[in-house]
Amino acid sequence: MDALARKLRLRTQPTIFFVSASLMILFLVILLLFPEPLNSTFSTGREWIVTNLGWYFIFGVTAWVIILLGVAISPYGQVQLGRKDEPPQYSFPSWFAMLFAGGIGTILMFWGVAEPISHFSNPPKAGVEPYTVEAATDGMNFALYHLSLHTWAIFCLPGLAFAYFIHRYELPVRVSSVFYPFLKDGIYGPIGRAIDITAILGTLFGVAVSIGLGTSQIGAGLGELFGVENSTTLQVLIIVVLEAVAVTSIVRGMDKGVKLLSNINIAMAIGLMIFVFLTGGMTLFLLRELFETTGNYVSALPELMLWNDALANVTKEDGWGWQGGWTVFYWAWTVSWAPFMGIFLARISKGRTVREFVLGVLFAPTIFTIIWFVVFGWSAMRIDGMDGSEGPISAAVADSIPLSMFAFFEQFPLTTFIQGFAVVIVAIFFATSSDSASLVVDMLCTGDGEPGPTHQRVFWGVSEGVLAALLIVLAGDEGLNALQQVITVIGLPMFTLMFLAGISFLVALKKEKLQFATRVRGIPEEAVSAGKDALDRGEIGYDPEANGRGRSDSGTADAEVETTTSR
Repeated sequence: MDALARKLRLRTQPTIFFVSASLMILFLVILLLFPEPLNSTFSTGREWIVTNLGWYFIFGVTAWVIILLGVAISPYGQVQLGRKDEPPQYSFPSWFAMLFAGGIGTILMFWGVAEPISHFSNPPKAGVEPYTVEAATDGMNFALYHLSLHTWAIFCLPGLAFAYFIHRYELPVRVSSVFYPFLKDGIYGPIGRAIDITAILGTLFGVAVSIGLGTSQIGAGLGELFGVENSTTLQVLIIVVLEAVAVTSIVRGMDKGVKLLSNINIAMAIGLMIFVFLTGGMTLFLLRELFETTGNYVSALPELMLWNDALANVTKEDGWGWQGGWTVFYWAWTVSWAPFMGIFLARISKGRTVREFVLGVLFAPTIFTIIWFVVFGWSAMRIDGMDGSEGPISAAVADSIPLSMFAFFEQFPLTTFIQGFAVVIVAIFFATSSDSASLVVDMLCTGDGEPGPTHQRVFWGVSEGVLAALLIVLAGDEGLNALQQVITVIGLPMFTLMFLAGISFLVALKKEKLQFATRVRGIPEEAVSAGKDALDRGEIGYDPEANGRGRSDSGTADAEVETTTSR
């Protein structure tokens, strides 16, 4: 494999790159040749997972929230994610914009109106009448449960573990590095390689699902604006165009590409939210709801985060159907992003403390998400009316979830302009998610925070687009359901892997030498030896030209090593 990597001018760990690429291509071939049997297999797997292990996902994410808050308020919260007292690499506004745009920006645009209205129309809990005040309050609580604190906990715990081992232990930028306390040098062996390959494949599929959702919404928006049919052909064309934008950003790199797009995107999203807040004739109502909704969410959270709908087969006809299609799907989908978002968060968080990382990643996006759902969700339900009958927004959501945001904007001034503006925001969120994921997958192959060769990065960007396009083409009219099936099955091993990563982080953290409760004394000896061993093995910045001797053995590469490590 080294010879092939040299021939292709790659800078990568050959086993990880070629096996991941081969498995991805193999899956695409099987998807093309046997779409129906594959869909049936994933459908059966999803049903089994939801029925038998739905509780595992729900309990697990709640456990992650508790673990993170415990670590943040403990003396270990002052441990710095790095070896020296260096300032954070990015300012807080840029840091927040990058983690948010690379995270769930597309999802808030997709579900900001659709999810509260969906629960308003079809209440999750038995005995709640649809289109009522009670249904509206419950709908908002569930939307926030799904897309605020718990979602970011799924990103935060792996991200914290990655940041700790990458910046403090100076291990390779790979998912296997977080298992160093258990595997030691085994992270460079077959088990470590298998972990990294699994993470790459999970990331590719998780992002492909998001691309599928974003594409359907962009297609719906173009249909509203220009009267074109939101067909499979249109969605594939959208993927081609926006992946071209994403690849351009990939070529420009993290600072010039991802950072710039993220800052532009978050500014546009905030502008759209302010427009809805000021022009809908509900400004005072939304201000009051902002405080009331926060209180409702906080008070409902203990029940929501442990609710398993255990009496569903007594009180409902579909049993696990609702929670399996919403909560379990969300957690499985989100955890498929965990390696990508975790590595991405780690890459942009060097120099921050554990406490800053946890509180920033958990609460800054959560606060923004609450504001977003109050402005869009409550505005939609207020427009519909809460008199027990279906309104125009509920009817639009029932007809087409991707169309819901655009139907919502029909109730506001400058309708056509705002609908077009929203399409652009979703498109840029699409591009930032795709280019961030591609850069992270590339990092998993190179082993450090520096980008690989341009053609190597472009390969992963194009691969994501092809995978998403094939899923859309072969899924047909049941596209969203098919994507849910795929991601729920893939999410199970990813969830378990990330759970173990959190445990590994806690094991390593206990080796930190704390002096009283306000001071960290030195670096654990294990961290020093681990980082040196990674460099000696050539696992950081793997260079096939050096025949496994590492970049530090390859002439001018010494300077590059100094820029990516604290030594």
